[in-house]
Amino acid sequence: MCGIVGYIGPKEKKEILLDGLKELEYRGYDSAGIAIIEDKKLNHFKAVGKLENLANKTKDYHSSGFGVAIGHTRWATHGKPTELNAHPHLGKYSFVVHNGIIENYQSLKDKLQKNGVTFLSQTDTETIVHLFEYQCKQDQNAFESFKKTISELEGAYATLLITEVAPDTIFFAKNGSPMLIGFDGDDIYFASSDTPIIGKAKEVYYLEDGEYGYAKEGEVKLFDANGEKKFQKQSLSTDKASAQKDGYRFFMEKEIYEQSRVMSETMMGRINSNNIYFEELDSEFLNGIEAIKICACGTSYHSALASSYLFERLARIPCAVEIASEFRYKEPLLKQNTLFITISQSGETADTLEALKMAKRAGLKSLTVCNVDNSSIVRESDRAILTRAGIEKGVASTKAFATQTMVLWMLSVYMASLKGTISQDVLKGEIDAMIHTPKALIVNEGLHEKIHRLSKRYLHGHGFFFIGRDLFYPLALEGALKLKEISYLHAEGYPAGEMKHGPIALADSELFTIALMPRSLHYEKIKSNVEELSARDATILAISPMPFDLADDFIQTKYDSHPMLEFFEMMVITQILALEISIRLGNDVDMPRNLAKSVTVE
Repeated sequence: MCGIVGYIGPKEKKEILLDGLKELEYRGYDSAGIAIIEDKKLNHFKAVGKLENLANKTKDYHSSGFGVAIGHTRWATHGKPTELNAHPHLGKYSFVVHNGIIENYQSLKDKLQKNGVTFLSQTDTETIVHLFEYQCKQDQNAFESFKKTISELEGAYATLLITEVAPDTIFFAKNGSPMLIGFDGDDIYFASSDTPIIGKAKEVYYLEDGEYGYAKEGEVKLFDANGEKKFQKQSLSTDKASAQKDGYRFFMEKEIYEQSRVMSETMMGRINSNNIYFEELDSEFLNGIEAIKICACGTSYHSALASSYLFERLARIPCAVEIASEFRYKEPLLKQNTLFITISQSGETADTLEALKMAKRAGLKSLTVCNVDNSSIVRESDRAILTRAGIEKGVASTKAFATQTMVLWMLSVYMASLKGTISQDVLKGEIDAMIHTPKALIVNEGLHEKIHRLSKRYLHGHGFFFIGRDLFYPLALEGALKLKEISYLHAEGYPAGEMKHGPIALADSELFTIALMPRSLHYEKIKSNVEELSARDATILAISPMPFDLADDFIQTKYDSHPMLEFFEMMVITQILALEISIRLGNDVDMPRNLAKSVTVE
């Protein structure tokens, strides 16, 4: 996720950067750094860990007079949290900070290395500064070199670059990752969001994708694909808390809306039109694997359970899923040909970590799917795939679940391709569905308003049943968990076909049934199950692309060409339903009672 700040002007630059980064630290706290040019000389400082480490490191440094400055707080995506991997990244005479992922960084890096360029870090970002200096050798013009550098980048980026070649200038570009420019007279600020510049700038311009340019002498020159363009500034909000939430009422709501963007970042560099690729894995690592065992807790367990259908269906490999807290005490049989996968949002989940250690002692190959690089579980595992969800402040997980599920879906297709259990037509269909997933995660305002209106009818009763079949049974479990976590209402997820084996005894008008009814997977089967509940007078909220006459309430979905597209669209609906019910009940959505974000005890 990461956070960027920048400043050009005569004020004390170190404090402006540190103050700004403090407001962005929720976006990343693996490492932080600043770079300043004053009197045509570069100074820079980096520190691993939280921002206070950088503040301590720079306590004796002060800047004065006119200068340019950039800063960054990092959430690791390429390379571990080290000073070498921390931003800003240095060339011979330039520094760069960057949010996002450069998809083609490896090919650019290879080209530069062949031309004698030495890389110090493991990051994709370092490619930008070396590419800029390589272009400078050809052009002898800083802005033209920056323009050519940006034209070669593929992926998402918000980037600032300063250089001794143009010591009074900040170069900037934006594509996919957020960045804005703040104005106060001749002072110019840059940031990833409003909060770092509130109280400093009076006006703001929010950069659009494809825009780039430079700031110099109190003036900003802005360009896009059509050349130089004029832009309209607007007044800057003065409410920092609201700005950090980008206008959303709660962080959880913001994170639901972020899912479309972070899903794109999860796939970047890992998927193209023909294949799946994980730089974290090599084919030899998976040699001899004949079974998969996945261990996780809570929401991560639900993503694991969903993936088990995909591993068996696509990769044709047996997949068992275990709740980590139970796995540890069952004296499990662990065979050497089993790949042991752990899933954790924080990478510090105590039960999952202990389960991993058991598997390691038994000699199993281990892989973790995690959101936090250098966390305990990542360090303990043989291999790790990062979900790139960014920091999730809401205790009830949303985007972490979505990105975990996507990584596991990609992994199942990757393994299927390695094993030869998937045809080219099926492979193409899976990849096409993945590419369309971010669209299925976009929250339509009309949909949100409809769920808001519906929610007032679901504030009482004696419980909720979320029901689904196949892949949608784990989604039913997750939907019920979201509701109970933040509304404190009783909710269960259940396989739809199992309702008649006992739970249907609870059916009456005060039993709310949330029915996940995908068109692409067992529609007639689940329709029959829901009809049985309706006949017992249960209140039915049907979520489906197909109108259902017996539903008391109906939310129509748009995507029905692939089960996973339906899965993710319905996931968003269940998240918003839980959110709106909780808000109506007056609960603190982001910090539900009795819960913590990272469970570090058994």
